[in-house]
Amino acid sequence: MAIKSPDRYQMTALPAAVEDYVSPDDPVRAYDAMIDAMDLEELGIFKEWKKVGNSPYDPTCMLKLLVYGYSYGWRSSRKLERALYHNLSFIWLMGGLRPDHKTISNFRKNHKKSLRKVLKQSVRICIELDLIEGNHLFLDGSKIRGNASINQTRSKKKWEEKLSEIEKRIDAIIEESEKIDQEESGSLVKMTDELKDAQKLQNKIKSILDKAEAEKLDKINSTDTDAVNYKSRQGSHSGYNAQIVTDEKNGLIVSADVVNENNDANQFSNQIDQANENLDKNCQTAVSDAGFFNVNDIKKITDQEIDVIVPSQKQVLKHPKEEPFGKDKFKYDPSNNEYICPMGKALYYSYFSKAKRQHKYRMKREADCLECRHFGTCTTSKRGRTISRLENEELKEQLGSLYESDEGQELYKKRKEKVELPFGHFKRTLNGGAFLVRGLEAVKGEFSIFANCFNIARMITLLGGVPQMVKVLQARG
Repeated sequence: MAIKSPDRYQMTALPAAVEDYVSPDDPVRAYDAMIDAMDLEELGIFKEWKKVGNSPYDPTCMLKLLVYGYSYGWRSSRKLERALYHNLSFIWLMGGLRPDHKTISNFRKNHKKSLRKVLKQSVRICIELDLIEGNHLFLDGSKIRGNASINQTRSKKKWEEKLSEIEKRIDAIIEESEKIDQEESGSLVKMTDELKDAQKLQNKIKSILDKAEAEKLDKINSTDTDAVNYKSRQGSHSGYNAQIVTDEKNGLIVSADVVNENNDANQFSNQIDQANENLDKNCQTAVSDAGFFNVNDIKKITDQEIDVIVPSQKQVLKHPKEEPFGKDKFKYDPSNNEYICPMGKALYYSYFSKAKRQHKYRMKREADCLECRHFGTCTTSKRGRTISRLENEELKEQLGSLYESDEGQELYKKRKEKVELPFGHFKRTLNGGAFLVRGLEAVKGEFSIFANCFNIARMITLLGGVPQMVKVLQARG
């Protein structure tokens, strides 16, 4: 049997026109058409036709390069530069333009805020094409590593100690330099370089401490001062908390955000409000997991007459611990604003805790607890049993009932398939297990590109392929 062998001297020729480098159904045409359908000025990206100096690259092409590169999992500016020489789809996309890695990197750095708005325009286009309804929304968060080591995160006290060490070293270098100068022995060049490095580090630590003081931070990372420490299944890392909201109809992402908080407890209202802003209307129902359960925060959404399906931590436990004298065993009497214990004794209203936003109830007679046969099991306090009632306790009970209803269970089951899928796409397909850029603003822009890449990939399928998608997008115009 003959063996197929390569022949590097075989004469071949590319098509005469760059337009023929890719076929009509190549995915690159979908990304090209999607960016062309966007209003760059609304994004904050302007074409300066009369700018003096070297001609800049067309910002539309630069944006296409970033978005399409991210869809490959290629985020490094050097990889993107290399692709412009060796990958036909990239050559076609840029029409033969070949910006260097520094130009690509600067475009991304200089348009952080603009990149955040890319997803919003993508969502508006999807709404026009009836791919997003915006009735039922699903929210979830996931931790993503930052471009910083957790070993560079230290407490304010540790940074002050480090600063003290550097200042002592600077004094020692100056003293040694003066000694060398007087004795005219040795070289001052090495000492001067070391002094410059020490002073540079001193200034950096001072700026870190200033930020920690201004933002009242207990710990701060020197590499990326916006990153926070978090724990995950993969261990402890320094990074960010990424948030997405998806639509029920086709699972498309409605909004994407990044926060530097290591849990989701205060994110529900903020993320749903952002999604509603992108939709230009309020959704009917918002769904998330127990990590977002914060009654005071959820109330901001229910006040907008939006149904909320979020279970409490206790509701999602497979085998909740049975507590014979748990709060659920005490009956609340709204007419007298008091609780009745299982033994029929009343707990009166005592005070309101502003810090915890809770109403406190105590036993009317301390002796009722001390003389009770369940003393020691129900409570061990000599002042008697205390019950805490949330400021929005009634809302908590309503949320519990809605979650346990048939409709609530049906929507909650959809949450995994609708909102957890994109994170898998980000981290595996798009190579997005860690952010490439640093700083909260830049990270938000990069995550917006991730979300946009996911939406475009879904749109190709939903619209029946690349040629049909291109045709639909061009017809809008």
